[in-house]
Amino acid sequence: MWRCIQLAKNGLCTASPNPMVGAVIVCDGKIIGEGYHIRSGKAHAEVNAVGSVKNQSLLRRSTIYVSLEPCSHYGKTPPCADMLIAKGIPRVVIGCEDPFVKVHGRGIQKLLDAGCEVKTGVLEKECRQLIRKFVTLNTLGRPYVTLKWAESADGFIGNNVSRTILSSSLSTLLVQKRRAENDAIMVGTETARIDDPRLTLHNWYGKNPIRVVLDRRLSLPRSIHLFDGYARTLVFTTLYHSDSSNVEYIVLPEEDYCLSRFLKELAQRDIQSLLVEGGARLHQSFIDEEFWDEAYVEKSVKVLGGGVHAAQLKNIRGLTNQRALGVDIFKYIH
Repeated sequence: MWRCIQLAKNGLCTASPNPMVGAVIVCDGKIIGEGYHIRSGKAHAEVNAVGSVKNQSLLRRSTIYVSLEPCSHYGKTPPCADMLIAKGIPRVVIGCEDPFVKVHGRGIQKLLDAGCEVKTGVLEKECRQLIRKFVTLNTLGRPYVTLKWAESADGFIGNNVSRTILSSSLSTLLVQKRRAENDAIMVGTETARIDDPRLTLHNWYGKNPIRVVLDRRLSLPRSIHLFDGYARTLVFTTLYHSDSSNVEYIVLPEEDYCLSRFLKELAQRDIQSLLVEGGARLHQSFIDEEFWDEAYVEKSVKVLGGGVHAAQLKNIRGLTNQRALGVDIFKYIH
C-alpha cells in the first residue's frame, strides 16, 4: 500500500478534479503490475496496473492493492470494480473508501457480491491524507483551502501603496510549485490593484491554476494582468458584466457576497483546491470564518518597520512544521 501511495503522487498536478490513486498487482509475492491515475478523464489506476501485466493469465491468482475503493459507476470511464471482476482477480486490498456519493461503499459491495476477497482500511489514514482535497470537496462541499503569504521579520506584509517583495528566489520557486498543485488561486481587490499579479506558472512545469479575484464593485481596471485572457479567470462581483475572453463574471446578490458562497460556487465548478495568496484582510477572513485547511507562512529576514500587519492564525488544531529555506524561515501549518 505504501507503493500505491508513492505511485499515486505522480498524479499530483494532473489528476484533479479526480483523486490521486495508485494500484499494485502482486502474484506469488512479486509485483507484476503497477499503475496510477494520470489525468482526469483517462484510465484509472486499476486499469493502468492491469494493463501493465505482461502475462494476463496471472491475474486470476493475484492480489491487487489500491489506495482508494474501485469505482462502481459509469463516469468518464467504465467502473473499475466491473473490470477487476471481469479479469478474475480474486483478492482486492483497499486503502480507504471513496467519499464520492456515487461510489461510497458500492465498489466494495460489488466486489464482495462477485465473490472477491476484499480487505479494507490498510494504511487508511495515510490514504485519506493523500486525497484530503478530494475528501474535503465531497464531504464539506467546498474546495480544500491553503493560505499562503510572506511576512517581514516584524510581522508586516507590505503597504497599501506599492508592491513589497519579501520572498527570496528560492521561496518564489516553491510558490510556483504550490500553484501547480492547486486548481485555483485567489486574491482580493487591493492585491490585484497594487501588485497586479499574473498568478500564472513560470519556471515550473504544469497547468496554470484558475485565477479568482474579488471585485465587488467592478473597480479594477480592465488593463491589469488578471484580465489578459492568458489563463481562465473567475471574477466575483455584485454588478453585472458580460464575460470576455477567458474571463467569467460570477454575479452574486449583495447579501450573498461572502466566503461561503464563493467556495460553493467554486465547488460547483469542480474546483477541488484553492490557494489564497492575499492580502491580509482576505487571509484573516478565511481564518476568522474557519475556511482554511493549510497555511504556508514565509518569515523573511527583512524588517519593514510598519505597514499592513500579516494575518493572525488562531485555533490551530493541527501540526506546525518549521524549516529554513535559504535565509528565511518557512512555517507549514495544517
